[in-house]
Amino acid sequence: MAGTLANAVILFAMFSVPGALKGTGLLVYISAAYILWGVTYTMMDIPYWSMIPAFARDGRERESLSTLGRTCAGVGSALVTVITMPAVIWLGHGSERAGFRTFALLIAVFFAFTAILMCVCIKEKSTVNMPVNSIGDMFRALLKNDQALVVVVAIVLINCSIYLTSNLVIYFFKYDFGGEGWYNAYTVFNIFGGAVQILSMMLLYPLLRKFQSTTQVFKTGLGMAALGYVVLLALACTNMSNVALLFIPGFFIFGANGILTVLTTVFLANSVDYGQWKNGTRDESVIFSMQTFVVKLASGVAVLMASICLAVFHISEDTEAAAVATSQSVMGLRLTMTVIPVIGLAAAAIFFSRKFKLTDEKVKEIAGLLSEKEQ
Repeated sequence: MAGTLANAVILFAMFSVPGALKGTGLLVYISAAYILWGVTYTMMDIPYWSMIPAFARDGRERESLSTLGRTCAGVGSALVTVITMPAVIWLGHGSERAGFRTFALLIAVFFAFTAILMCVCIKEKSTVNMPVNSIGDMFRALLKNDQALVVVVAIVLINCSIYLTSNLVIYFFKYDFGGEGWYNAYTVFNIFGGAVQILSMMLLYPLLRKFQSTTQVFKTGLGMAALGYVVLLALACTNMSNVALLFIPGFFIFGANGILTVLTTVFLANSVDYGQWKNGTRDESVIFSMQTFVVKLASGVAVLMASICLAVFHISEDTEAAAVATSQSVMGLRLTMTVIPVIGLAAAAIFFSRKFKLTDEKVKEIAGLLSEKEQ
């Protein structure tokens, strides 16, 4: 709750820049506000996801909560994407600055209210005392939990692959898809992708779970993403200009991303029980703090790789208007945003298959042993 309240205040401050600030003063203000926003959001995000293994000890309940939480996160993200600019225009009465400030205030108040409501209503079932760990203790706890480490490595590989594409897709629409209406097509594609990702969490994942174990669904998700990239490359090489055709690879890639997002949360939660069973310590916050860290790490690596691609293939980072590029540059862009992600996903699949052993049966067995020990 402390992290949420602090983040709500910083969120409002980010969009309440004093009008008198210019130049260096403005840069210092927004830089400090953005860094503080990231820090306070992380303060909230780590314990939020850590609560799932803390009060849900049954594997199926934990899985349902992870699915619900990730689905709601996707819905919230999509809603803000859709309503922000109309709300800013309506609330600002002609002033975009005032509109953003008022909208940020409304979001901050809503954020704080829902967090307080959750903290009042949620009761943890875990009775394990959590000592305050040093940074060294945190990394040692992770290294002793080999299954958490496997999931962390898989998250890095998967997110690097998918984030690389998401960073380059706007340049694909501008330079490859092309045309005066490229930005409208890009917007439609993103809306479609967001909807597919949410629906995959809500519908596709539960459907697959009726027939497959969690590890099988995980491999299915990796296969879906790889297939989507292959189809995307094939379509790009035909020089098509119909955005509806891109919905085909988009369905597989965005759908797989939704499934994998849910499953990595489930696997991390299960690795908490595994760590308690193997090492005698229950490290919810340590493990979920690593999830936050590796997601940010993967995002940074993907941005670096995308920047290298743009530099090597001489692609302008300006996205204001339609433009053309050489055929060599376009092909380099296509290969970077499809082939490299497939390699990353294949590496994740191989590593995961060889090292991960928390099957549904093993998770159930560990839960039973821990329950007997607590009694």
